[in-house]
Amino acid sequence: MFEGFRLQMIELPEATLRVRYGGSGPPLLLLHGHPRTHTTWHAVAPLLARSFTVVCPDLRGFGGSSKPDDPPEYAASSKRAKGRDCVALMDHLGFDGFYLAGHDRGSYTAFRTAMDHPSRVLKLAIMDGVPILEALERCTAQFASLWWHWFFYAQPDKPERAILADPRAWYQGREEDMGAGNYQDFLAAIHDPETVRGMLGDYRAGLVLDPQHDREDRQAGRKLQCPLHVLWSLRDDLQTLYGDVLAVWQPWAAQAVTGAGIDSGHHMAEQAPVEVANALAAFFSGGQAGDSQSG
Repeated sequence: MFEGFRLQMIELPEATLRVRYGGSGPPLLLLHGHPRTHTTWHAVAPLLARSFTVVCPDLRGFGGSSKPDDPPEYAASSKRAKGRDCVALMDHLGFDGFYLAGHDRGSYTAFRTAMDHPSRVLKLAIMDGVPILEALERCTAQFASLWWHWFFYAQPDKPERAILADPRAWYQGREEDMGAGNYQDFLAAIHDPETVRGMLGDYRAGLVLDPQHDREDRQAGRKLQCPLHVLWSLRDDLQTLYGDVLAVWQPWAAQAVTGAGIDSGHHMAEQAPVEVANALAAFFSGGQAGDSQSG
């Protein structure tokens, strides 16, 4: 996987992240979702590396990155904290302004990074997500039925016990769908109790601190200042829940929101990598991201 990319453990002020990066051109940071690691991008990143310097970290709490010591408030698992990691990582690699794309749980960190650091994120792509506050305020019986895991994963103790009893059966990933290397990385993550706890912290913060931060932004009239492009899986349930996905996002953005559906299931980077890479490259091309300052 990731031929020509470097793999490093990078120590940052608040976390140590496992990071894969390579390519040349404007910097593009890719954030994975749950329960994946950065290797979910294994088929997308090399395609994008033809035109961009692609940076793929394991988010704090996930994969091989450090795990926050969270309770009782889970501030260290908040998207605001993970957004600080994103900016610190790009600082470490020598980049000022950068492009940013996030999928699933990574989309919430990507959104918060762009909201909190508007001078750094030049363009933002969201994949299979809406703002956490929007999801909670629009919660219906249908949402609770389809996305019940949001509420179960936020409970103390019980989800760890359920998942770790048989992680492979719980998450049900398949090697033939994910690719051999990506699948092995996924298995290592879901069988590690500390990683499972770290991933669940993302959901626990998601019901308390993250919607609070969204609400504060809305009350203050803060919006995304950079161009926003939204991708959603046509064979998943985002459109079922929200109908016009772009309309959900538009109040959060100062510019007109663009986007399109991708013909895949939820894990679109694995199931439709060429289409995802083409969509991201088309959106991010034509602008100027920050030059490398220190390499």
